[in-house]
Amino acid sequence: MSDAPVVRFEVVEGIGVITVDYPPVNALGPGVSDGIVAAVDQGNADPAVQAMVLMGAGRTFIAGADIRRFGKPRPPSPRRSYDALDESAKPVVAAIHGYALGGGLENALSCQWRIAVPGAKVGLPEVLIGILPGGGGTQRLPRLIGAKPALEMIVTGRHVPAEEAKALGIVDAIIPGKDLRAEAIAFAKSVIGKPMRRISAMPPAAAEPGLFDDMRKSIARKARNQKAPYNCIAAVEAATRLPFPEGLAEEKRLFQELENAPEAQALRYAFFAEREIARIPFLPKDLALPEIRTAAVVGAGTMGGGIAMSFADNGFPVKLVDASPEGLARGLQRIRDNYAVSVKRGSITQAQMDERLPRIQPVERIEDIADCDVVIEAVFEQLPVKQEIFARLDAVMKPEAILLTNTSAIDIDRIADATKRPQMVAGAHFFAPANVMKLLEVVEGPRTAPEVLGATMKLGRAIGKISGYAGNCDGFVANRSRIFFTLEQNIMVEEGALPEQIDKVMVDFGYPMGPFAVNDMSGLDVSYFTRKRRLAEDPNYRTLPIPDRLVESGRKGQKTGAGWYRYEKGDRTPQVDPEVHRLIKEVAAEQGIEQRPFTDEEILHRLLFASVNEACKIIEEDKALRASDIDVMWLNGFGFPRYRGGLMFWADGIGAEAIYNQIAAWHQRYGDRWRPSALLRRIAESGGKLREAKAPRLQ
Repeated sequence: MSDAPVVRFEVVEGIGVITVDYPPVNALGPGVSDGIVAAVDQGNADPAVQAMVLMGAGRTFIAGADIRRFGKPRPPSPRRSYDALDESAKPVVAAIHGYALGGGLENALSCQWRIAVPGAKVGLPEVLIGILPGGGGTQRLPRLIGAKPALEMIVTGRHVPAEEAKALGIVDAIIPGKDLRAEAIAFAKSVIGKPMRRISAMPPAAAEPGLFDDMRKSIARKARNQKAPYNCIAAVEAATRLPFPEGLAEEKRLFQELENAPEAQALRYAFFAEREIARIPFLPKDLALPEIRTAAVVGAGTMGGGIAMSFADNGFPVKLVDASPEGLARGLQRIRDNYAVSVKRGSITQAQMDERLPRIQPVERIEDIADCDVVIEAVFEQLPVKQEIFARLDAVMKPEAILLTNTSAIDIDRIADATKRPQMVAGAHFFAPANVMKLLEVVEGPRTAPEVLGATMKLGRAIGKISGYAGNCDGFVANRSRIFFTLEQNIMVEEGALPEQIDKVMVDFGYPMGPFAVNDMSGLDVSYFTRKRRLAEDPNYRTLPIPDRLVESGRKGQKTGAGWYRYEKGDRTPQVDPEVHRLIKEVAAEQGIEQRPFTDEEILHRLLFASVNEACKIIEEDKALRASDIDVMWLNGFGFPRYRGGLMFWADGIGAEAIYNQIAAWHQRYGDRWRPSALLRRIAESGGKLREAKAPRLQ
């Protein structure tokens, strides 16, 4: 940061222009709020100034508070920027471009007028980091646009486009934005002499009967175990019954309840972890990355279609090819159906669907994708099939094309062996459904070129994913760290826990679905074939006879109407099936396994401690760069409850020493699958934090 002031004030044609210049996004960092206060006072004291403009330098207005300052002592400010703007004797116009989020929008709401350029977005997303708007947003926004739309914005934290903000009444005008400063000055001149419009002077917002109770009921499932959404509701409710000063006091009280709570600490940690995961420190900063403009996907199944949609959704033309015309036709119809469902739900418009679909170009032959910059293989999870595809890709793709495989576990190097350009091969492991899930695991093979690794990480971000690095090993990082979770869930069933008990424990913990219900949704045959492959490679591989028996009896999950649960036709609700209970007891008796009851705590700890231990082994083997990366993968790939921060962050709440001692005890009881990680032992002995663990190459 330079020594230049973070807030500038200048007078142009009788208009005081206040410019926030705090790169990169004009967050409300140190000195910004005080600078706005000083500028407003200067404008009010200058008789040459008739009105003022508040705007941001660079690419955005004010993107929000500096999140790094939350939870830490902050010097008390005698006067906040919100108060100075609200009390200004001369009108202040907020000129919004880029983003006005959180404290940014709260400052804009404190101004008397608001204008925005097309493409700008506004919002109060504090709930997403476990707090609520603390600069008067919960009191001003309901007074301005009404309790119901304000409540929806604050409780969901969504970003609202400028056009919708204009329709709601958040902004007064949409301006072209070709010369933001000049247009804002012209608008400010137009409001000189008009009555001052202070939102704080408006009466409490009107609310329809039952609005707040209805909102509490509607979020009950999604917001379970969380306090921030409910405090947001209470704050907006205060705006409907209290005068403005008392409403601000209630907002402050509710904010202070949240700021240092475990929920907010976990969500702030997740926020920064998702930014840290993009960094690969061993790649040169000046590494020249190949440009990727066109893409192709081989395989039009569920995964391939979802990957193609990810490209189309983010403006990339993508070619889609399949082994047969029938498979290609089915894949395209599935894509159309997926988009149609999104339109019906209101998550996209018909116009957006009509814009995205043509970006997906079906082609009949693999030769038709030869000129694409990148190709992603998404065929069946069997090495010979993938090697055959890569041999063909090697023969037809242009020399500089990047060849990516969507494998979830297979050795990248063995796939690359099928080509004469192993340096151009890497893993791009999408999570199902690929058009929805945010995580993209980017796998570096032993011969992957640095620029291919960097370009694939960048590509993931360009198509709306969170790209995370993984080294080449069986299961890579995300799935490998979960292997022992899956193993333990099945072993506990052998020992007497029922699938529905385990599922309930994990749903109560915060997962949207239990692991057995997820298995049924994914298809039990997928993991069945993976187990068969691993057994063929390792005679000592621990088999899972119960899920094997389910698959072999035709119970493959939702797609066959039966798996761990039974499903009625047209209904995906899991139904407990006595036949599964009978099969479990039958297999346990055959294996000579004595069954017993389980406590919920033992189930939770057996599942998650197993994965914490394996995560430590992955880090010490240099296959994952940081423990926080694994947390991001669990949050965005497996539905781990975000308000718990991630697997390793959650584990720190119990403590490495307690976890190590329990794992050591289970090692003695159950054998080598519970062998403690050396890294876990070191962290336990040193009293360190699991979430701060890093790979040897980063130390």
